[in-house]
Amino acid sequence: MGLLHWTLAALTTLGLAAPPADAGPIARTTSGPVRGAHLDAVDSYQGIPYAQPPTGELRWRAPVPPHPWSAVRPVTKSGPACAQNNATGTSEDCLYLDVVAPRASTHRPVMVWIHGGGNTTGTGAQFDAARMAARGDVLVVTINYRLGVFGFFGYPGLPDSGTFGLQDQQAALRWVRANAAAFGGDPSDVTVFGESAGGVDVCAQLTSPGARGLFDRAIMQSGSCLTRVPTYATPGEPVHVSTSGFWGPVADREATGQQVAGKVGCGTLECLRDKHFEDLLRYEAGFGPAYGTPTLPQDPVLALRRGEVNRVPVLSGNTRDEARLTTMYSELLAGPFTVDGYTSLLRTTFGEERAAAIEGAYPAGADPGLAFATMDTDRVFACPQLATNRELARVTRVHGYEFADEDAPTYSQYFGPRPPGAAHGSELAYLFDLRGGAPYRGTQHAELTAPQRELGDTMIDAWTGHTPWPQWPYVQSLAPQRIGPVDGWAEHHCDLWADHLT
Repeated sequence: MGLLHWTLAALTTLGLAAPPADAGPIARTTSGPVRGAHLDAVDSYQGIPYAQPPTGELRWRAPVPPHPWSAVRPVTKSGPACAQNNATGTSEDCLYLDVVAPRASTHRPVMVWIHGGGNTTGTGAQFDAARMAARGDVLVVTINYRLGVFGFFGYPGLPDSGTFGLQDQQAALRWVRANAAAFGGDPSDVTVFGESAGGVDVCAQLTSPGARGLFDRAIMQSGSCLTRVPTYATPGEPVHVSTSGFWGPVADREATGQQVAGKVGCGTLECLRDKHFEDLLRYEAGFGPAYGTPTLPQDPVLALRRGEVNRVPVLSGNTRDEARLTTMYSELLAGPFTVDGYTSLLRTTFGEERAAAIEGAYPAGADPGLAFATMDTDRVFACPQLATNRELARVTRVHGYEFADEDAPTYSQYFGPRPPGAAHGSELAYLFDLRGGAPYRGTQHAELTAPQRELGDTMIDAWTGHTPWPQWPYVQSLAPQRIGPVDGWAEHHCDLWADHLT
């Protein structure tokens, strides 16, 4: 009997015998057939390769389509996360995606998710999209893309320096155009959406010539063309406020790449490609893509202001208390803010006159750390997002939102007595069921209350196009049983940061 079962299993894998009646669904992709799994209300396909492993000679090259296969390929486990620091089980062989589709779906809209994590951490598999797929009646695709030194590395003479992660995203979008119909999706109705660095990357795709025609709508959550790098402390060092954005000229990326090469004892790309991936992981390659490249010919900020963007409808917004998360991490590493420390930091960063105006808008009060978090929320996230929306609205349709649930689940036990409010990333549980891992590693997932679950349903309806949404300059505030307009520009003191945004 055991031999018979083994023989049937082998023949089924080879496509020569009929699978059991309860076997998962089969989809026929351009690379070969795949078999997923039936879940409660959806079909799931996990770990589908959309490109060859970017290893060896393919390290730091544009993604290459996967080798085709003929036998039915089981796809019931997500591919490994892309190589990243301080995370186990990651790999350079990581260019996989997951698909969740309503049962027996046909011609459904498609949503393609780009995860956040500073372009250095995370994986698409963290985001269980079954709830969105079922309620929104959409096909949801969650993707991996190269991160850190593998996704945004530059080196003199290296084609596409600093843009490999963006190219992976475009390869995944091309895969979706070619294969969505095989899973019951509509390849002519694709929305790309992302959060944090994923939102920044969506904005990059809006300005990239190579992304033209690959998607029909875009959603940016807590990330945009003008988003700044949030304040993070370094252990043992004083807090330093960065005033830079995510982008960098290709020359800067290549200069950083030369420094990395020197640290690992290499003088050529061949030597660097021969290095074990763990030898390179410890070196940072910048938070975002490089411009002055074929993928990003010009600074996305300039492309935005010139209206040289892929003109698709955009939904874009932020959480009301974004930087309470990043400030919490800074205080963990450098200690709590004091009134004197807060005042000194503002003067060092912005100068005496500007610091006085900032202190007027964000007085230290009894909790200077909260004052700093509020300032960084406005400076780094909210005002840049609103300014991006304003620029985009000159050339395309824009819809704004602000997630404002002050009791949103907390993804870290380290906030202490300060309420986290609607911190960075707090809206994600309203759209997905989160599976943990970086950037949620070691955190506790709190269940949504009934009113929060209702808000999540409202958001899924909006994200998937089932709810009419007022156009810019209207901004919709989202909180349980409190949905209505908000003047985000005034709420976040954006007049104070207007010159900062230019």
